[in-house]
Amino acid sequence: METTMLSTKGQLILPKTIRNKHGWDAGTRFVVEEAPGGVVLRPLTSASPSRLEDVAGSAQYHGGPKSLREMDRAIARQVKERHGRGRY
Repeated sequence: METTMLSTKGQLILPKTIRNKHGWDAGTRFVVEEAPGGVVLRPLTSASPSRLEDVAGSAQYHGGPKSLREMDRAIARQVKERHGRGRY
């Protein structure tokens, strides 16, 4: 297990073995998320812009059309579920 220390400026140094394993170079940006018992660091990935015609149909849905009310309810359920798991 590797350890590190928080500096007086609030900075952490990730151990070299971990940086090398993941290919993280100086300047790599991370998202910091609260998690039970600590925090999680996730590297930001730069996704290239997508065109609608390249991704249309990628989220295969089989069934009838949903109303805006049904979509709003589904979104609200998912938000509530994520909050219940400590996300956001």
